[in-house]
Amino acid sequence: MTEAYIYDALRTPRGKGRKDGALHEVTSLRLSALTLNAVKERNNLDGHAVEDVIWGNVTQVMEQGGCLARSAVLASDLDERIPGLAINRFCASGMEAVNLAANQIKGGAGNAYIAGGVEMMGRVAMGSDGAAIAVDPSLAMDSYFVPQGISADIIATEYGFSREQADALAVESQRRAAKAWEEGRFEKSVITVTDQNGLPILDHDEYMRPGTGMDNLAKLNPAFQMMGEAMPGFDKVAIMKYPHLERINHIHHAGNSSGIVDGAAALLIGNKEFGAQFGLTPRARIKSTAKIGLDPTIMLTGPVPVTQKILSDDGMNIGDIDLFEVNEAFASVVLRFQQAFDVDPELVNVNGGSIAMGHPLGATGAIIIGTLLDELERQDKEVGLATLCIASGMGAATVIERV
Repeated sequence: MTEAYIYDALRTPRGKGRKDGALHEVTSLRLSALTLNAVKERNNLDGHAVEDVIWGNVTQVMEQGGCLARSAVLASDLDERIPGLAINRFCASGMEAVNLAANQIKGGAGNAYIAGGVEMMGRVAMGSDGAAIAVDPSLAMDSYFVPQGISADIIATEYGFSREQADALAVESQRRAAKAWEEGRFEKSVITVTDQNGLPILDHDEYMRPGTGMDNLAKLNPAFQMMGEAMPGFDKVAIMKYPHLERINHIHHAGNSSGIVDGAAALLIGNKEFGAQFGLTPRARIKSTAKIGLDPTIMLTGPVPVTQKILSDDGMNIGDIDLFEVNEAFASVVLRFQQAFDVDPELVNVNGGSIAMGHPLGATGAIIIGTLLDELERQDKEVGLATLCIASGMGAATVIERV
């Protein structure tokens, strides 16, 4: 089978997903086009260089609707003969774009793809597209639907994680992210977002709070306790599904959950022939990909079974992985991953994660693959695994290997 290689990986800085965020006036279309242009310029692509642009974005309404991938191609400097595919696997959309591109190449459907995603959460509000599992009683009741924050607290309750453990993970994420920026670890991958006159708008992750400590986080009230306990209450729904739980321990708040931000990311994926054509050197190969479905109520435990699946499918074990990127949607997600595999926390999210820098839904999966590759190169390690939890009860993973 043809191998699929990563030739480039880049992202924008993540801006605060609010009206006072640096990227708030930048549309999803423009940020996507800027990102595609950066891939083109950095790799000297010309003509019909890639088979397709596969672009993840979760809230596909308003400016993010109508096959944003194709719109972004037309708004960019890419050849108009390149089509575009917009996909949505919730938080794993950017990763699924990369995995789909890689598997298309492995199957012989084209020599190269640009894959990634975007989410402008300050402009297109999360959930504004609606969701049958949340609004259609025939599905919501049968699936014991609860919001993601409640699911994160269910994980904490089921697996015994305390508020102090979650807060400690959040403080460490902030510390690692600040150190990564101070040491220039993101310089290879982060592009500067500019305005129409070419003047810089943002060149760093804006959401970070590097001075965060345990004392600061201890002052924050649990974010999901009220919606859990208010009548009729999602806690009761959870306990109907899991009657062995006497109560839900609400440990998550804004400081130990992922930040709402704006951002985009892209990877250039191709086979050997593509690299030879454009004089590019592959940085890593996409060794394997996986996705799974699971219980939609607890919802966010997906990184554990999808990692088990990808390792089993590939004949590997957890000790074969040098570094891990586990999306910090909520602290309990990462705590559960570390507990399940007994992995050294020093190998997980080495440069911080979404708690510190934010989680632009459609882009994050592509971001963490790029971050993983950069860190493998920095540490001269070989194999890395990136994985995300996904709304409605799914998981996705990618294993990459340096070449």
